[in-house]
Amino acid sequence: MYSQRPKVLHELAGKALVQHVLDRAAEMQPQNICVVYGFGGEQVPLALQDSGAIFVLQEPQLGTGHAVQQALPHVSDDSRTLVLYGDVPLIQHSTLHHMQQAGPGLVLLTVNLDNPTGYGRIVRNPEGDVQSIVEQKDASPEQREITEVNTGILLAPTRQLRAWLGKLQNNNAQGEYYLTDIVAMAVADNIPVHTVQPAHHWEVEGINSKIQLAALERTWQQVQATHLLTQGVTLADPARLDIRGQLTCGQDVEIDVGCIFEGQVKLGDRVKVGAYSVVCNATIAEDSRIAPYSHIDQSEVGRACLIGPYARLRPGTKLADEVHIGNFVEIKNSDIANGSKANHLSYIGDTTVGSGVNIGAGTITCNYDGANKHRTVIGDGAFIGSDTQLVAPVTVGKGATIGAGSTITRDTPDNQLTLSRSKQISIVGWQRPQKGKK
Repeated sequence: MYSQRPKVLHELAGKALVQHVLDRAAEMQPQNICVVYGFGGEQVPLALQDSGAIFVLQEPQLGTGHAVQQALPHVSDDSRTLVLYGDVPLIQHSTLHHMQQAGPGLVLLTVNLDNPTGYGRIVRNPEGDVQSIVEQKDASPEQREITEVNTGILLAPTRQLRAWLGKLQNNNAQGEYYLTDIVAMAVADNIPVHTVQPAHHWEVEGINSKIQLAALERTWQQVQATHLLTQGVTLADPARLDIRGQLTCGQDVEIDVGCIFEGQVKLGDRVKVGAYSVVCNATIAEDSRIAPYSHIDQSEVGRACLIGPYARLRPGTKLADEVHIGNFVEIKNSDIANGSKANHLSYIGDTTVGSGVNIGAGTITCNYDGANKHRTVIGDGAFIGSDTQLVAPVTVGKGATIGAGSTITRDTPDNQLTLSRSKQISIVGWQRPQKGKK
């Protein structure tokens, strides 16, 4: 990967490769999850410290069989052990469920490839029963013609697995302890060997380079785009969409090109999201319109709102219905009631805005005194003139009007005009500076 970061901590769809695998493992409701790691030292357990997994260092690294041996002290004999790989991120729950239901004994996940080069081959007898797995470097010319290959993912009865791993030898081209050698041992012990194949080849694609990572990223984004299209979502270009989490859409949702959705995002019926917008952990109610280049993060947008272009809703923002947040307006940790508008070039932070409020261009809520945050309250129906500074803590009364260019440091009464300006003067005889001669 040409990186100081361990391979399994590189991200696909906004999440570490190994985290994808941990999430699938957790869906199986296991007794425990054990992560065996080597390269990268403590970076892996540190990054995954909230996962609830058990971490075991494999040192030295003597192959896959040796790696699984490190986990065995943490699993009980009366269980079954599922072996997954931290660099094979897109294995699906349905496939693992099929493995679980395949029957008692050893269950292998295999796949047929047009070009099986580099993979261990599944060797079967004339009756079609699995006999062994032969690695590429140890395979005969005839065995290399086999197109059914081992993915490495398997489910084994732990008691037998423990015994088989204890018998592994490293007399092979790599000098490693191959996990795949347990297949022949299972056959010798008359343990049934079942095979299951995934519904999609991309489920078992591994990552060994940035090229492969980028290719699998695009594959996964296309899978998600196809899922949305099947549900009736309109995508301007399915190839220009990134979902880094979970996107839930109502009916007749339209998404333009270049949009990014992160975390948990919910779009209501008839929502339209403009080009190159970024939406993260947010809910957008029905009939709202997000204009291009808008950023929405940890916010709630009500029904029939108009957002953007170039608007930014920061964490803690809650917009009621029919709110307008226009170009180059930033909202942070604020509640804005029905029908209020801030259409141009304003910052509204730590503020409670009533209904029917109009906030003029260039308005700033000065919410930070250098040590503490303070809140601004703007009453229903207030009109805030352009280029106003509201110095918190301060309350603007209901129906109040603030004259343009005012700095408001005290509460203003309901239904009155409040101004705060210096005297306007004109200087007689003043001349504008001229450019000097070159």
